[in-house]
Amino acid sequence: MNWVLVIVGGMVGAPLRYLTDRAVQSRHDSGFPWGTFTVNVVGCLVLGTLTGAATAGAASSHLQLLLGTGLCGALTTYSTFSYETLRLAETGARSRAAVNAIASVAAGLAAASAGVALAQAVWA
Repeated sequence: MNWVLVIVGGMVGAPLRYLTDRAVQSRHDSGFPWGTFTVNVVGCLVLGTLTGAATAGAASSHLQLLLGTGLCGALTTYSTFSYETLRLAETGARSRAAVNAIASVAAGLAAASAGVALAQAVWA
């Protein structure tokens, strides 16, 4: 049963990542990887909220598998983030690469923290 939840979450998360990335990138005609940045920050927010809900006893282990492991695992992408950051640096956009790395980590941590705080406010 557990693996089915992970698969179902991944079946939603993977196309959601692709579609979100394409939609965001098409609106921002720049060399910065806004699509990947967006899906990673949103994934951190969802995972932070789920973690806060689980800590408060409001999220079952099944929901954690479905949303945390399946959905967020397929939605977020460390490999694409790494690749895009490396490509920026290799093509001479070193400042964009540095901004991408620093902003992605900072925004991800902030989003996860905000999610935990939101969940605590709702379920604590």
